[in-house]
Amino acid sequence: MVTNEQLYLVIGIPMLFNATLIGLVIAYINAKIGKVESKFDSKFDSVNSRFDAVNARFDAVNARFDAVDQRFNAIDRRFDDMRDLWRAELRRVEEVLDARLKHIEERG
Repeated sequence: MVTNEQLYLVIGIPMLFNATLIGLVIAYINAKIGKVESKFDSKFDSVNSRFDAVNARFDAVNARFDAVDQRFNAIDRRFDDMRDLWRAELRRVEEVLDARLKHIEERG
């Protein structure tokens, strides 16, 4: 006949052995997953650095476009100034012509 202690040992030892094996397997899988994660991290870091380089290039292009935009704004201001000047000059010419026409009408 089997005593309670023998029964506990017969059931408990294989359970402890299985738990130990499962723990070792989980540790091994975690180690492998850690290696894969580190490889992916290094790959993603290189991809991120490439994207950073591309972003830096785009920033440089944006700065160039901003400079061109500022030049066009300066040209627009110059055109506006010239338009105002022409309007003033044409108004003065119109006043001179009106004065001459009035003078001619008064004479004739």
